[in-house]
Amino acid sequence: MKALLHRHRELCERAVDPLEIAVGLEAQGVTDRTAARCRHRDVFSLAEELHARVPRDTERPSPEPQPLPVPRVRAGWLLLTLLPGALGAATVAGLGLTHGTPRLLVALGGLLGVALATRAALRHGPLAGPPGTHAGSTAPDARAGRIPPGAHAGRTTIGTRVWTLWLLGYALLGDGLLHAVLTGGPDAPPTGAPEGPWPTATAPALALLLACAPAAWCAHVLAVGAYRGLTGSRTLRQFTAAVTPPLLGAYAFFLAALAALLALCGTVLHQPAAYPQALTLGALLLSARLLTAHRHRRAPARALGAAVLLEALALALPTAGRLPGCAFLAVPVQTLVDAGGEAAVPVLACGTAATALLWHAGRTLTRASAHAPTGAPE
Repeated sequence: MKALLHRHRELCERAVDPLEIAVGLEAQGVTDRTAARCRHRDVFSLAEELHARVPRDTERPSPEPQPLPVPRVRAGWLLLTLLPGALGAATVAGLGLTHGTPRLLVALGGLLGVALATRAALRHGPLAGPPGTHAGSTAPDARAGRIPPGAHAGRTTIGTRVWTLWLLGYALLGDGLLHAVLTGGPDAPPTGAPEGPWPTATAPALALLLACAPAAWCAHVLAVGAYRGLTGSRTLRQFTAAVTPPLLGAYAFFLAALAALLALCGTVLHQPAAYPQALTLGALLLSARLLTAHRHRRAPARALGAAVLLEALALALPTAGRLPGCAFLAVPVQTLVDAGGEAAVPVLACGTAATALLWHAGRTLTRASAHAPTGAPE
């Protein structure tokens, strides 16, 4: 016990209550098994003894515990999450009304506007991560190496942004490009039309932009569940039991909302809804965003990078197979496409990565340390 107290002295001295110590211990890898070696039933009981044992300066009053910020639905972030879908719909409408150079300008302007709107939506509201902090918080996740000290919880790395842009670009153009590569092309650049030589999947891309709003609502539902768990749970195990249903419910709601948006966009645009590709990509992006917003960056970056690598190989191998004596390189991709069509490539890439991230999220986002506030209040 003395060694444990010495190792975590700074955390214990700054903590305002046993819960903050328990969250910090959990973030640094202390488990119930460690607590059992110290003759405690769980980490929370161990945190209570550490909080009672820590020497305090009687001349300097301890900071008063600050209440956890109550997650609220705010008009500001709600409107921001609707903006990417609105700009995406306006861009699609503009592309349908223009031709030639004006069409190219509309496409470039729309892409820029959507990118800026999506960035704003991800930097405000529940998709940005837990707001606020306890007084005296020591940011255990920063010390544990998940985020750099002082960094914003919801900020993404450059690599993650590049991988996300690739996956969204593949959802828009990838299936058409793969078909062109497998049939000896591409012979012409994309025209932006679904019936062109390089078809563009506008409906699923627009549905994914419109899904920013449901994704933010899911993150809000998870934040509310975590708030109730942090304020009502007596142990970390109780917190896990309390936050698991909101987490699973958030995923179910998002996938249902995305499926409805796919059906709507496919009907309005008279295009295939591409359910398998879009749903697996949507699940992957939601998992990556929730983990990033709650200070877990490495797993999302690796999962997104793995999905990008598989999609890139699916395009590169048939191209390399055109070289003399290298036809065998195209066999795996051709076999996969023959079995499930061009859609099999993104479904396999994104589905595998999404499953891995969902399993990881089930382990990490049900821990109290993932939801402890660490930033400045909104």
